[in-house]
Amino acid sequence: MPEGDTIHRLARRLGALTGTTVRSSDFRVPRLATTDLGGARVLGTTARGKHLLTRLDHEGRALTLHTHLRMDGEWSLLPAGRSLPRRLAGDARLVLTTTGPTAVALRMPVVELLPTDAEDTVVGHLGPDLLDPDRSVDDLVDDAARRLAAQPDRPLVTALLDQRTVAGFGNVWVNELCFLRGHLPRTPVGEVDTEALVRLAMRAMRFAVVPGGPGRVTTGDTRPGRRYWVYGRTHQPCLRCGTPLLFSEQGSEDPEGRHTWWCPRCQT
Repeated sequence: MPEGDTIHRLARRLGALTGTTVRSSDFRVPRLATTDLGGARVLGTTARGKHLLTRLDHEGRALTLHTHLRMDGEWSLLPAGRSLPRRLAGDARLVLTTTGPTAVALRMPVVELLPTDAEDTVVGHLGPDLLDPDRSVDDLVDDAARRLAAQPDRPLVTALLDQRTVAGFGNVWVNELCFLRGHLPRTPVGEVDTEALVRLAMRAMRFAVVPGGPGRVTTGDTRPGRRYWVYGRTHQPCLRCGTPLLFSEQGSEDPEGRHTWWCPRCQT
């Protein structure tokens, strides 16, 4: 599943639609099949955790197109005048043709249209997004650290994956943050300096979305197979101490069955 930094980079790409006018919309989800956004002006796209909110002015009505990629969704931008390749036609859930690029939502599991003033019905449950440009660093850190600390008995890996606590962390960030802070994934949150962890997460995630930067990398090494300390490196030697990394499923507390990697020497 794409993580928060990926979604923020995608929102930046979808900024190519900002200021354009929708020529035609083709919703291929049953409840929106007859919806016509023709004439709507695209005001912009923002990310909130792993959610995308594309705001529109449609005949004086403020509307928001809410999409969520989950595991397989994808937004594709086609240059003006170019059609969707036939091989992808069956994957399209929405084709939004504008006076600029054409935006196509492929395999998108969540496609919703709602009044902009009702956005809280789809994202209001989320915790703070560390990439939120409208809140100060200290405010975000205090909020996220407080929410984490309020769950002292919960395993760290589970608390971090809970989007109600902090929005945007996925399995890559969670595994890497546990390693970087030297904690075993199932360490109780009460034994963790939550403020230090959140500040580290904020620095790393904000570096990952720097325009023109290397993207998500936690080791400082962008060579293939060396971007991450532990994530996805089952039984490989720890890049810091050489100890074979351990791996397990996270168990019943994570309904998505995500996996965990750690170094038994560097993390205690």
